Amino acid sequence: MIQENKTAEGLGMPWEDIYGYAQAVKKGNTVWISGQLGHNKNGELAEGMEEQMRQTYANIKELLARYDMTMENVVEEVIYAMDMATAFEARKNFKTEFYNHPKSVASTMVGVSGLALPGQLVEIKIVATV
Repeated sequence: MIQENKTAEGLGMPWEDIYGYAQAVKKGNTVWISGQLGHNKNGELAEGMEEQMRQTYANIKELLARYDMTMENVVEEVIYAMDMATAFEARKNFKTEFYNHPKSVASTMVGVSGLALPGQLVEIKIVATV
């Protein structure tokens, strides 16, 4: 989809049409990735914080690849977590699995009391640039 010098991408999830949004939007040299969650191609959530976080980053990588970007292009992430301690441990333990240079990404983690889907434990939004 092209509109106002923007390109948008989706993952084919039903909630994209129901809620009405793009999973990722590129304008100029910047890509904004909507809050991603740990679901597979069928929209099923992974079990537990660690697996949801792994799948969330896999979905982020897929969206970045559509714009010929990698995790090295990420400049900011915001992590929304139902359980801050568990999310912090998962992100801390996996930092080099997600980023080659984790200290080159501005990261914010926010504890929340609810997320969009039942059973959802984490949501991550990303800004990336070329």
